Amino acid sequence: MAQKNILLFMTDQQRPDYVGYIPYGKVDTPNMDWIAEGSAFGACQTVNPICTPARTALITGRYPRQIGTLTMSGDLFHQIPTFMQALQKEGYTTYGIGKFHYLQTWPWGIPRGTGSHFIKNEEDTKRFGYDHIWETAGKQQLNINYCYYCDYLNQKGLLEKVRDFCVTSGGKNGDTADHNYDKATPWPFDEEDYIDVVTGRKAQEYLNNHPEDKPFYMMVSFCGPHKTYDAPQRYIDMFELETDDDFILQEGQSLSEEEKTILYKQRQSARAMVKLIDDQIGEILELLRRKGKLDDTLIILTSDHGDMLGDHYMIQKGVPWKQASTVPLAIRLPGYKKSGIIDSPVELTDIAATILDYAGLDPEIALSRPWPAYNDLIPCRSLLPVVKGEADSIRDYTFTETDFTEERHQDSNIEETIKKRGDGRSNAWQMIQTAGYKYIKYLGYTEPGNYHEELYDLGKDPDELHNAAADPRYAEVVRLSRDRLMYIMDHYPPAQKVWAKVNAADL
Repeated sequence: MAQKNILLFMTDQQRPDYVGYIPYGKVDTPNMDWIAEGSAFGACQTVNPICTPARTALITGRYPRQIGTLTMSGDLFHQIPTFMQALQKEGYTTYGIGKFHYLQTWPWGIPRGTGSHFIKNEEDTKRFGYDHIWETAGKQQLNINYCYYCDYLNQKGLLEKVRDFCVTSGGKNGDTADHNYDKATPWPFDEEDYIDVVTGRKAQEYLNNHPEDKPFYMMVSFCGPHKTYDAPQRYIDMFELETDDDFILQEGQSLSEEEKTILYKQRQSARAMVKLIDDQIGEILELLRRKGKLDDTLIILTSDHGDMLGDHYMIQKGVPWKQASTVPLAIRLPGYKKSGIIDSPVELTDIAATILDYAGLDPEIALSRPWPAYNDLIPCRSLLPVVKGEADSIRDYTFTETDFTEERHQDSNIEETIKKRGDGRSNAWQMIQTAGYKYIKYLGYTEPGNYHEELYDLGKDPDELHNAAADPRYAEVVRLSRDRLMYIMDHYPPAQKVWAKVNAADL
C-alpha cells in the first residue's frame, strides 16, 4: 500500500493574484501552477490577516479567538492540540522547515538580539508536533531573535551584516502609503545565502535523509514575499518595473508620485520573490519525483495572509480587503484533478481538516480534548469532498477577524491611520464572507450599537469600493450577515486552559 505523504508549502504575505494559475495572475509560477492542476481555490480567506494568528489557527484548525492568538502578541499554548501531533500518533515523521511564528513572546521595540533563541527552545517547539525542525524567525525578526538561519549566517560571518541590511533597507513597519519605509533594495549577498534559498535547500536535505519505510509530513515555510522587499538582483531582472497606475483606491484617496514610485519597486521585488520561491518548490518536487514519492504525496500551497501594496491606500496586512484577507490555496491530491477555479467559501483552517482527512483521521476527534471546557469546538472542515468532486462546497460562509495591535506602537498615530483608511475603520474588525458578499463590522466604537459596518456586493463590486450596508435593497443580506457573525461569537468561545500540576493524592 502506498504511503500517504503530506507536503505543505507556505509563503508569507503572498497576495492572491501573485500566482500564475488564475486568469488575473501577475507572476509566472509553473510549479505552483502544477500543484493547482489538482484543485485551485480562488476565495480562500485567512481567518486573521496577521502572521501569528493565521499560522496558529492553521495548525490547530481553530479560530484565533479560541486559542488566545487574536493578535501578534503572546504565544500559542502547548495545551492546544495540533494536526501534527495527531499525525505523529499515526506513525508519521513530521518536519517543520522555515518560518513558524507560533510565538510572539517579546514586545515590540526590544534591542537587537534580545528576543527568542530558537535553537535553545528547540525541544519546546517540537512539542507542537514536530520530530525535526529547522526554524527561521522571518526576515525582519532576524534582528531580534536567534534562529537556525541566524546560526547559518553567523557561521559564515554574515549575521550582523544581514541584520544591518534589514534595518537600512526595510526599516520599520508602516500602515498607509505615506508610512512606507521599505526601499526595495536588492539582496546584496550571495544568492545561495538568501533565506528562502537556504530554506529550500534544508527541506531537500531532510527529504533526502527521510527513511523510506515511514510516511512523512513536511511543512516548507518560506519567508517571502513578506517585506523586506529584498529579492536577489537576478530575479528582479526577470520583471520589468511596471508603472501602470492600476492601484485600487476608494473615493477621496490618491497616491502621490513619490508614493507610487516606491510601490512600483516593491511590487517588482515581491513578484521576484514569488518567482524565486516557485523555483525552490520546483526543486523539491523534482526531488520527490526522483525518489518515486510524488504520486503518493498530498501537496498543498498556501500563505498566511496577503499584502496590500498600495491598494486602498494601505500597505502590508491587517485589513479586510481581498489583497490582504484572501490567500492562494492549491491542492494536488494524488489521482484527482479538477479544472477551473473553485470559488466556494473556504477558510485557512480547513487545511488542518483536509490533512487529517487524507491521513484517515476524523478532524474533530483528532483536534479535540475532552477537558477543560470548549476544547472540543473545531470549526475546520475537510476540503477533500470538493477536491474529489463529491461536493461543490463545504461551508456557506467564512469568518475572519483581527485586532491589529501592532499599529498601536509608540510611533504610530492610530487616529490618523483610521482617517486614511476611512472614518470608522478601526484596526479591530470582524468579517463574514460568502460567495457573493463581504460584510465587515468594525470594533472601534465607544457607545453600544454605534459601530461602523460595511457590505460589498462582490458580483457587482469585486474591488470592494462601494459600501452597500445602508442600501435598503441589501437589508436582508446585512441582517443575515449579522446573525452569522453572532453565531460565531456565541458558539466558538476561547478554549479553557489549566496550569496546576500538584496532585493532592501524591502528598
